[in-house]
Amino acid sequence: MSCLATSTPRTLQNTSHWAECEPFEVMKRGFTGMTTKDTAHQPVIATSPADRFDRYLALEARLVVSLRRISVPLLRGAIGVVFIWFGALKIDNTSPVSDFVANTLPWFDRAWVVPALGVFEMLLGLAMIVGRYLTIVCVALTCHLVGTFLALVMQPSVTFQHGNPFLLTTEGEFVIKNLVFIAAGLVVAARFNNSRKTG
Repeated sequence: MSCLATSTPRTLQNTSHWAECEPFEVMKRGFTGMTTKDTAHQPVIATSPADRFDRYLALEARLVVSLRRISVPLLRGAIGVVFIWFGALKIDNTSPVSDFVANTLPWFDRAWVVPALGVFEMLLGLAMIVGRYLTIVCVALTCHLVGTFLALVMQPSVTFQHGNPFLLTTEGEFVIKNLVFIAAGLVVAARFNNSRKTG
């Protein structure tokens, strides 16, 4: 007896039972040219490059949102750790650049100017980590770092190789890298002011 003759209305609502009926297979073959068993073994069509690119853009957007939340705090923390570390070495008189700093400021006594700069740097580092009054902190940070470029004027024979301003020594690189810290301080100040306005 055929499947249609033996099925009750409730049975016909059962998809798995209905799919096993021969008339269903005949109708499906008429519409698609394939039976249910044929469609079960069809290969999965790979997504197009456009679909993969859209998924990449969505992932990138979520990543950017997360980075916006953590990037500036991480930057503040990194600057803070570096300044606390460098400042502590100056206070302990174990900094490898103590003589370099003292010779850049020959008008002051080395015995106190280097430790004083160390204390100042540690205060800047702590203020960066705490995150209060960052506009004032970043201004002080920028002024301090701009002052380090005085070494290029006061000690050109130490900061440049053979007097060539394009050939830096180790000390010269130590000074020039402060451009990165200056830019980082400006970014922190800008984001801090922006967050206050939007908050």
